[in-house]
Amino acid sequence: MQIEMLRTKLHRVTTTRADLNYEGSISIDRDFMDAAGLFANEKVDVLDINNGARFTTYVIEAERGSKTIGVNGAAARLVQTDDKLIVISYCSIDINDAPTHKPKVVLFDDDNVIKEII
Repeated sequence: MQIEMLRTKLHRVTTTRADLNYEGSISIDRDFMDAAGLFANEKVDVLDINNGARFTTYVIEAERGSKTIGVNGAAARLVQTDDKLIVISYCSIDINDAPTHKPKVVLFDDDNVIKEII
């Protein structure tokens, strides 16, 4: 049997852009993607800490070192620049592996600098 588990999390990352006129997705700095192990086009859930909005989208790569977290397209109506977000990806694993599964969690400060990777 398979079970869905947290795979990666960007915790308290700050929105740098909300662009209604851009192709829908979330733009994430390539450094942040690498730190979390996220892939371009990977499905993610986005949770807005400021207003409680939750939505599903996919990742597109933003310029490495830019500190960009850009919410694009229709989802841009759900966030504001400077909102704190949690970006989550999941994986399916064998239920027998669940007790030892360790997700990768990347913690951010208020300036989108990585504080810690757990």
